Amino acid sequence: MKWTLLPIALFLAGCGGQQTSRLASPEQLATPQAELPPMRLFTQTAPTAPQASNARIARDFLDLTFQLENGDPMPVFTRLEGPMTVRIIGKAQPTLSADLDKLIGRLRREAGLPISRVTSDEPATITVEAMPRRQIQGVAPTAACFVRPNVSSWDEYRARRNDPKTFWNRLTERNSFAVFLPNDVSPQEARDCLHEEIAQGLGPVNDIYRLNTSVFNDDNFHTVLTGYDMLILRAAYDPALRTGMTRQQVAARVPEIIARMNPQGGPAGIAPPAPRLGAWDRAIGQAASPRSSATRRKAAAERAVGLAMAAGPSDPRLAFSYYLLGRNSLSTDPELALKSFLAAGTIYQSRPDARIQEAHVALQVAAFQLSAGRAEIAEQLINQNLATVRQAENASLLSLMLLVKSEALALQNRTAASAEARREALAWGRYGFGTDREVRARVSEILAISPRSRGGLQAPT
Repeated sequence: MKWTLLPIALFLAGCGGQQTSRLASPEQLATPQAELPPMRLFTQTAPTAPQASNARIARDFLDLTFQLENGDPMPVFTRLEGPMTVRIIGKAQPTLSADLDKLIGRLRREAGLPISRVTSDEPATITVEAMPRRQIQGVAPTAACFVRPNVSSWDEYRARRNDPKTFWNRLTERNSFAVFLPNDVSPQEARDCLHEEIAQGLGPVNDIYRLNTSVFNDDNFHTVLTGYDMLILRAAYDPALRTGMTRQQVAARVPEIIARMNPQGGPAGIAPPAPRLGAWDRAIGQAASPRSSATRRKAAAERAVGLAMAAGPSDPRLAFSYYLLGRNSLSTDPELALKSFLAAGTIYQSRPDARIQEAHVALQVAAFQLSAGRAEIAEQLINQNLATVRQAENASLLSLMLLVKSEALALQNRTAASAEARREALAWGRYGFGTDREVRARVSEILAISPRSRGGLQAPT
């Protein structure tokens, strides 16, 4: 299940508009009359290879496969058996079909799965049903989207909500599953749901905060399936495993499977169990929840920082705690926010598996530098992280970074370069944020933190 957390960026739905021959100024773009350039889409995926040792990946595989997010154990190993088909039903956005085709291609190439697309009126083992967000949150108030096993539609899910065969914690076989995602959000948010929920329907049922290079992590830093995720899925469908195996039986075989698939990861084995920080999990849940008040989010983030110290000074959970403390301090204590972002950045920079996390922090620090008039530093911070963000296919983050870069270039009187960065930012923004109104709102936010504006110090939301 993909949770609705404190947003890295705001998402609404919609697209449209025609390319203009002359790009408007930032001030003009903030008005409803200005037209925006066409939406840009990612076409090529270049996932990075897993960087963890094979022993750690084997341990992660077992934790992802045999335990739910709430801590409940899975009774046995399950997966879909045989060829898989996927269909979309409901009123889906136009971009969702192309995003699904791209995902299916990656699952075939990178995970080796026998998966293909069928039309909406054909039976399928995997159903993607698009519907209004309010309909999803009527049954799962904190969820952005979710997946349910052994059902093939929303109507069947509603009819069988109390059927144990559709409960993850009682699952003994997977014959099909349905993904329920919103159709009134940005194209990127719908795609993000598609990736995580299909992957969890196929294999891992857990999300673990310690996994820096995975979508199976509630921190929402990764938005599309990574090379690590594809390795986990490929291992789950290895012929040496089968539905019905116990954890002990899978543990006896998975180290060799992982080592065979990932020879650069070192010898086979299973790393010792990772300590679970239950109190930290609860604090992070409150610190990241938009349903909590700003005061409670900040207090929870401060608790999370203290609790994460026990995991070690370079643990990604400590970095994420600092990151959330920074975000939750922006409006009330900008100095604490900056210190927190810098602390998070120091940890992420020390970890080669945390490049996208480092990029998120860089955006926040660049916003502070831009507000202080240090345009060259802001531009440098953005430039250092653009390649990482493009590779991660995060259009909303890319759009915000390019808007900061555009304003930094404008402050240096580099007008042509500023306009080009702004045009690209707007095109990515249409995929990342959805509506023209939301794209213009992001333009206004960046203008508000620039020395050219009289707005106070704040970072983009």
